[in-house]
Amino acid sequence: MSTGTTRDYYEILGVGRDASASDVKAAYRRLAIKYHPDRNPDPPDAEERFKEASEAYAVLSDPDKRASYDRFGPQGLEGQGFTGFDPAAFGDFADILGDL
Repeated sequence: MSTGTTRDYYEILGVGRDASASDVKAAYRRLAIKYHPDRNPDPPDAEERFKEASEAYAVLSDPDKRASYDRFGPQGLEGQGFTGFDPAAFGDFADILGDL
């Protein structure tokens, strides 16, 4: 994992293990708005929390990665080439903030 996260991805996003894909996306968007470093430069942990949420979303939004994570935990991701945050995977950040 890229940020060294040891917390559970579901805990990071604040959703249950039975959360739907839309619940996962909504939780990520909420945290992205709250912790994005461009919007919240003052809290020293905002950037780290944003990266943590992005990493959790990258796994839980991909059905194959989520299945491996659910079955094997973080070790289940090691053989899948998980490299962490990929900005291209999340589209335009303006889409996330578009509701504001």
